[in-house]
Amino acid sequence: MTLATPILHTARLRLRPFTDADADLLFALHSSTHVMRYWDSPPWNERARAERFITMCRKMADEGTGARVAIDRAADGAFVGWCGLTGWNPDYRSASLGYVLDEAMWGHGYATEAAHALLRWAFDTLDLNRVQAETDTRNMASARVLEKIGFMREGTLREDCVVNGEVSDSWVFGLIRREWQPAAVPIQPAKSGVRPVSGSGRVQVE
Repeated sequence: MTLATPILHTARLRLRPFTDADADLLFALHSSTHVMRYWDSPPWNERARAERFITMCRKMADEGTGARVAIDRAADGAFVGWCGLTGWNPDYRSASLGYVLDEAMWGHGYATEAAHALLRWAFDTLDLNRVQAETDTRNMASARVLEKIGFMREGTLREDCVVNGEVSDSWVFGLIRREWQPAAVPIQPAKSGVRPVSGSGRVQVE
């Protein structure tokens, strides 16, 4: 079955399907060493990776296995990043959450706002029972985003990732339907001095 990628609106953001015109923005995002510091794979070094990413997003929709959306700021259309639910299993009623935001967009609560909107759509559309997310144990800002939208930290995957020779652990977070709170999430910019989120769902990137 196919799964139409949604177009969603929040107070400050627009979530939409990727287009070919997003390739340069995606490459700039995923080629940043700083942004991808806590990801599960090295930064991209060729623009073709962005094109393959967009193709994979469309394939995901065609196969009905999930949805990835580009995030734009509603006020000026600026590219914020992306958010996605992948690995949808209709038998288990489960999926995995991931997101990456441009460094210039950190500290404004955009990750929380976008992830909450996508989860609201997913719980209504996919009849989900469980959503899982993983983040590097050093990425405290990402952990806080997940906790804000209702995820519970369930365990640690020790030495889960090895990227460019660096070994790191991952926290596993889970959100169960009966614990999901679809009420609007307060928009609270990060406190000064707190390093904002760069990503979550470490196994979501192709």
